[in-house]
Amino acid sequence: MPNSNDTATRRVDGTPKVVVTRQLMPSVEARMVELYDTSLNSGDTPFSREQLVEAMQDTDVIVPTVTDRIDADLIAKAGERLGLIASFGAGTDHIDLKAARDRGIMVTNTPSVFTDDTADLTMALIIGVPRRVREGVALVRRGEWTGWAPSGMLGRQLGGKTLGIIGMGRIGQAVAHRARAFGLKTAYHNRHRLPLAVETMLGAEFFEHEDELIAASDIVTLHCPATERTIGFYDSGRFDLMKDGSCLINTARGDLVDQEALVAALESGKLAGAGLDVYPDEPKVDKRLLAHPNVMTLPHIGSATAEGREASGLKVIANIRMWADGHRPPDQVLDALVS
Repeated sequence: MPNSNDTATRRVDGTPKVVVTRQLMPSVEARMVELYDTSLNSGDTPFSREQLVEAMQDTDVIVPTVTDRIDADLIAKAGERLGLIASFGAGTDHIDLKAARDRGIMVTNTPSVFTDDTADLTMALIIGVPRRVREGVALVRRGEWTGWAPSGMLGRQLGGKTLGIIGMGRIGQAVAHRARAFGLKTAYHNRHRLPLAVETMLGAEFFEHEDELIAASDIVTLHCPATERTIGFYDSGRFDLMKDGSCLINTARGDLVDQEALVAALESGKLAGAGLDVYPDEPKVDKRLLAHPNVMTLPHIGSATAEGREASGLKVIANIRMWADGHRPPDQVLDALVS
């Protein structure tokens, strides 16, 4: 098998064959068809495992998304021709990076393009949950609103409250930047502390231990990847640490949160509410979450802007072109991330 250094300088003779597993922006698909021997998914139905195996048998490049689980077994079944997994999106936890590296298959992603979009949506939930927006919309739509009242639909102010950010990468920092404008005090936990200049700019206080951060926060928002360490880490013990009447926001990965523990915290009144854009078994959403009056449930739309999706697709194209020309793609997922 070729090693990762071989694939880094590999050049494709002729027109690369590319399989795209989901429907992308029309402008992106048109450009891909123009540049490559491209197979598109016009129906936008997620590939079955059997379809993924077939797609990876005789192609140079596969373009998966977060809905495609490219695990070690799947990679082992890939044909010798496959040299690049050009993933659409910033996350890579749906791909077994080590297995790809061991097969000499390069992996690229599309970082940065969804940072602002996801941070904007996170702020919508940070505002919407304490102010009981979902509950208010439902009240009006049911025709049960009887008019303004001094004690009606009381929520919680944002100003002066502590926002705890777990995971202070690009998106976490973008959320902190926005939160400052709303008068929130920002605290954060991260594997590595940010430089003092960045902390000062964001007005963010570092907590070395995430449990201490959770206990000190009025609103906790999650912005870390799904790894062996983080999957299910937000369990009943951590919900117990939260302040009574606090809120949890998750626009990162559904697997980060123990869903039974979340439901229990909501039903007991420990949590005032939650804002969720991701779920452990998408597209299924637990009916208990749907029934709760102050859980804002969104359909994984953190990155769903036309501008962001087009920019991500253009990054995919750039990565394929550089790889096919024998150059290192700008968004290669480095070996340091998989070792």
